[in-house]
Amino acid sequence: MKSAKLWLALATGALACTGWAQPAGYPGKPIRLVVGFAPGGAADSVARAMSDAFGKALGQPVIVDNKPGNGSSVAADIVAKSPADGYTLLIASPSSISVNPALNPNLSYTPADLLPVTKMTTSPLVLAVNPATGIRSVSELIAAAKKDPEKLNYSTSGNGSAPHLGAALFIQLTGAPMTHVPYRGGAPAIQSVMAGDTQVTFGTSPSVLPQAAGGKLRVIAVSTRERSPLVPDLPGMREAGLPEYNLEFWYGMFVPAGTPPAIVKKIYDATVDAMQQAPVKAALAREGTEVSISDSPEQFTRFLAEDGKFWTNLVKTAKVKIE
Repeated sequence: MKSAKLWLALATGALACTGWAQPAGYPGKPIRLVVGFAPGGAADSVARAMSDAFGKALGQPVIVDNKPGNGSSVAADIVAKSPADGYTLLIASPSSISVNPALNPNLSYTPADLLPVTKMTTSPLVLAVNPATGIRSVSELIAAAKKDPEKLNYSTSGNGSAPHLGAALFIQLTGAPMTHVPYRGGAPAIQSVMAGDTQVTFGTSPSVLPQAAGGKLRVIAVSTRERSPLVPDLPGMREAGLPEYNLEFWYGMFVPAGTPPAIVKKIYDATVDAMQQAPVKAALAREGTEVSISDSPEQFTRFLAEDGKFWTNLVKTAKVKIE
């Protein structure tokens, strides 16, 4: 927790500092928006849905740069080590901010190396299976896993990803054994379930729902305790028979620590402007993702300090390890 407290202190202190002046003409060149997962996943969908509007708000093109690997830690490390000038940004989830540092204290970056700008979206995970399994409900999934402990493999977008933690919590609460198979992003993880290489996933809505609509996956529940208005046709975990289960995840905007406050504010304002555009909201809603903007960078920083407690506790109680 020492690193989390240090990160909170550094982030809050950086935003409170008024000694930095905004470089003249920022931004004066294209912006690089780094995403820690492969194309086609939820983080990529968020980035591409908002990048055009975001670029227009900033007055410069925004280039989405996918850097998958190590549960999104590769992307976080790239941005953490980039110049703090507002030209290299990160869309991150709890994976790279809370989970991976808890899983691996030897990472080459710490949360304190990244400065929070704003939360962007929230959404539930969606529990999906290959239709060939014959599984149609949470109770049937639990029964199948307990009947043949070596039969079911679950795919995720990487070690420490929200789908990994979602499945780990499920296994912890149900005692239903399944084998983890990590991939380098949501899209290849979902493709593995469709191909039958794995059988189950706690996927992100943008990765799962289009494939389910085409009959290539069967969706059986959302990861929140109650039904989600984002995916109203699916039962929540209480209705599915697992009332103690509740999990949702977010994506947010981050910059390298030390980025001048005036630039942080400009990025915050542009992000808010982009995420409030009706076409962006509509595009994300179609994929089961809700726009959720922080009141300020400071408010996002406070949110992360509390949210991180949930994820780090889950890593410990579910005994999640790097595989």
